[in-house]
Amino acid sequence: MSRLTTPMATITPAPPAETHRTNGHSSHTSPVTSLQDLITESPNDASQGFDTKSALEIARIINHEDAKVAAAVKKALPEIALVIDAVARSLRDGGRLIYVGAGSSGRIAALDSCECPPYFSNSPQQIQYIMAGGPKALASPVEVNEDSEELGQRDIARRRPTRKDVVLGLSASGRTPYVVSAVAYARARGARTACITCNHNAPLEGAADIAIIADVGPEVISGSTRMKAATAQKMITNMITTGAMTRLGYVYENLMVNVHMQNSKLVERGISILMRACKIDRETAVRTIKSAGRSVPVALVMLKANVDKPEAVRRLAQSDGNVRRAIEDSVMDL
Repeated sequence: MSRLTTPMATITPAPPAETHRTNGHSSHTSPVTSLQDLITESPNDASQGFDTKSALEIARIINHEDAKVAAAVKKALPEIALVIDAVARSLRDGGRLIYVGAGSSGRIAALDSCECPPYFSNSPQQIQYIMAGGPKALASPVEVNEDSEELGQRDIARRRPTRKDVVLGLSASGRTPYVVSAVAYARARGARTACITCNHNAPLEGAADIAIIADVGPEVISGSTRMKAATAQKMITNMITTGAMTRLGYVYENLMVNVHMQNSKLVERGISILMRACKIDRETAVRTIKSAGRSVPVALVMLKANVDKPEAVRRLAQSDGNVRRAIEDSVMDL
């Protein structure tokens, strides 16, 4: 059996918080703690007189500002890549990705956490979220909880973070006490920590090993960080989990082969994926999926490697679920 070694990017220890660098900017300056000093709280010249605009003008202004988000995220790609590899390595080693957030940031974290299992068939325990105010805060604002450092520490402590885990705090302002304290606590316990924020030199940047800063600028409505800031955070969380799952081999080519076929839509998606990947007709795809125990990865390995189900299962177990490695019967060291 051939052995293919493809190491991940090296992740070096983070420098001390006072000299931490993110996106090429030094953080020697004092952390920003005043709300009015945050760029996300500043007035936006592009939306002056916003309340006097027509519906079409409002839509145009928002669309124009939203167009800046991808460019802001692009500047943070090196840090995003570090987090992708850290999460992939953590999950491979039996650890977890634990998001921590409040308000809109917490809801985005919850969304990403909940959407991964149906798309990648990962255990819900692998990617978790902690929301200030608990699950009820997803639907009903409980914003007062985000001011509590004690609750942040308490809630992350209940998850018992270890060196195997990645704890990622989301806060548009970068100064939410609940999130900052949770990330600092996890880091002190040896967990790898990261953050996503939209302001430079905020306390959260200093609390995390890796700081992802998406400088989207002032919001159309000052301080309404459910807009550009939240869009940036959603884009970045998508990149992190999709990237990590892809690095682990749960994607083949650009196909979602680890789809969990729990409903008719996902069953059809699984059949379509197998047809496309193996260039076979629908009847053959359906028959193979049934013989593979309704597992698209097993069916794909069976067809691509021309092996029976037990051998496909063995290969997937040996490759830790990495579909391409199972087909090639090789191993990737992370």
